[in-house]
Amino acid sequence: MPSVDPSTNLPTDPGTFEGSAFDAPPDAVRPRNEERLQKILAAAGLGSRRNCERMIDEGKVTVNGKEATLGDKADAVQDVIHVNGSRLVTDTRMVYLALNKPAGVVSTMDDDKGREALADYVPNISTRVFHVGRLDLESEGLLLLMNDGGLAHKLMHPSYEVAKTYQVEIAGPVPRAMGRELKAGITLEDGPAKVDSFKVVTAYGKVALVEVVLHEGRNHIVRRMFDAVGFPVQRLIRTQIGPIRLGDLRPGRTRHLSQAEIGALFKAVGE
Repeated sequence: MPSVDPSTNLPTDPGTFEGSAFDAPPDAVRPRNEERLQKILAAAGLGSRRNCERMIDEGKVTVNGKEATLGDKADAVQDVIHVNGSRLVTDTRMVYLALNKPAGVVSTMDDDKGREALADYVPNISTRVFHVGRLDLESEGLLLLMNDGGLAHKLMHPSYEVAKTYQVEIAGPVPRAMGRELKAGITLEDGPAKVDSFKVVTAYGKVALVEVVLHEGRNHIVRRMFDAVGFPVQRLIRTQIGPIRLGDLRPGRTRHLSQAEIGALFKAVGE
């Protein structure tokens, strides 16, 4: 049995979890259900069948790594389809959501202590979803929820170095050396840590808002780094995971990711 990360309930080795919530047992025989490729593309929202035929004819579509030609068929569930180099999700059962987690919500699907949890903010869907990463109880902002366990695990695994962006409210004024110190790296109790970038967004009076980008995923990493430099976090909002931005999504609301955003997530992990 592969080892499991208790915070995500997913295997610690990204190579051991490649499927989705709909996966059959590994030794199961999966019957293929093939359709004309242009019909699959059109159903995925890429335009009319004629427009999809044109994309195939222009060499913009691949199926399982091979350039498609007019007349090809594919299985929308089992085959891997790319359009213009971006992964296209054609399995209509797949769910990819962005959630703006409010403060006070636990980053688990349910909570045995009766606190508000992620399931309280997920629209009615009939499949189990995985949450990408965690935000501590009082932190806010972007979480991704999906029933694609393979993609979820890769987005969380440190070897893929998917960057995350945070807005951090701290006491002002901000020392000039803070950014250099955080980018150079500081030593925490569980090892060194550093940010990829640092900038002051606003600074007024005794309050400052800074933005940091890092690809670390350790527990409370942002809060611990700012504690280490003597500026405890007053408010923490995650605004971006890889290519996905929080934007104007209101606290407590979810939205479905677009095909372009889903493709960008696959590209971020090399697929």
